[in-house]
Amino acid sequence: MGGVTAADLAPILLVLGDEELLATRAVTEAVARVRSVDPDVDVREYQAGMLAVGEIAEMLSPSLFGGRRVLVLHSGQDARKDLVAALLAYAKNPDPDVQLVVLHLGGAKGKAFADGLRAAGATVVPAAKLKGHRERAAFVRDEIRRAGGKCTDDAAEALIAAVGNDMRELAAACSQLIADTDGRIGADTVARYYTGRVEVSGFTVADATLIGDVPAALEALRWALHVGVDPVPIADALADGVRTVARVAAAGRGDPYQLAGTLGMPAWKVKSAQQRARGWTPEGLVLAMRAAAECNAAVKGGSDDRAYALERAVFSVAAARQGGAR
Repeated sequence: MGGVTAADLAPILLVLGDEELLATRAVTEAVARVRSVDPDVDVREYQAGMLAVGEIAEMLSPSLFGGRRVLVLHSGQDARKDLVAALLAYAKNPDPDVQLVVLHLGGAKGKAFADGLRAAGATVVPAAKLKGHRERAAFVRDEIRRAGGKCTDDAAEALIAAVGNDMRELAAACSQLIADTDGRIGADTVARYYTGRVEVSGFTVADATLIGDVPAALEALRWALHVGVDPVPIADALADGVRTVARVAAAGRGDPYQLAGTLGMPAWKVKSAQQRARGWTPEGLVLAMRAAAECNAAVKGGSDDRAYALERAVFSVAAARQGGAR
């Protein structure tokens, strides 16, 4: 943040996109930049849809007492027409002592407001959800680089496989890895830190079960229980795995990216479920769902031997796959 001067501060920032983590971070960084120039900056935040024109007049008019101000407008797409008109008029000749930060989801709603701010010379900060696996891997590498570390491509892939696609969880995992290591992150580092993690263990058991690899599923299950993973998330992962394969199998073969929108799940999950769906029949999936539901009931209903209930489910689901195979 060092070296920021008043001349570096953009009078209007348009944070455009629907990824909450990126949008929140853009606001935090914008305020921090202004604070580095003026520690006593007056920061006010509003919901654009709730705001009347008169309420912001004072914030946008030149101050009698000097001092910088930051006005953050959340959900800019919800701003009413009179507010939009006032802000676009202001944007043509903004006050150099005020920074206006507008967050906008970037869709069709309120598009004229976003377009008008951009046309008036607003600095655009992209905050759209990362759509593809490649973008998420780049995000992981950039997160670690921002924190002063280095990350190999296979480490980024391994972290996404371990943590999933949630941006906040990925960012938290990156900062944890940086804090706990020398900053050089390889796939072996990720494996060391995430072995036995709830999500990994549960889904490792489910994945092996769904492709009929009983020995691997039992080994993963016993290891997960040995390192203290609670049986409930393992039962949930198995049920989720069977349900996902059933939904994807019912949707038929198709492009994972197109099916992702229809099924409301990420493309990587569709692709993965398509691979696991091979060898399953509708009859087999019905039996597997019944077995997963019984396991869930036993594990969550305080069965005397929850480990046994999970082992029995592994055998039952794998048998459903073989019994229903064509």
